[in-house]
Amino acid sequence: MIGTWEIILIVLVILLIFGGKKIPELMKGLGKGVKSFKDGVNGKADEEEDKKEEVKKEEK
Repeated sequence: MIGTWEIILIVLVILLIFGGKKIPELMKGLGKGVKSFKDGVNGKADEEEDKKEEVKKEEK
């Protein structure tokens, strides 16, 4: 398991590599990517449900 000191060390290394000004931009891009992924996954599930409902309606 990752302890407190390891997390602090990782954060410090990230700060040294990217600098304080770039981190908000990186987090914003990461957040958009995660949101896009979730929307894509949810969209797939919604399409499958819609197809199932259409098949049920056609059977009746």
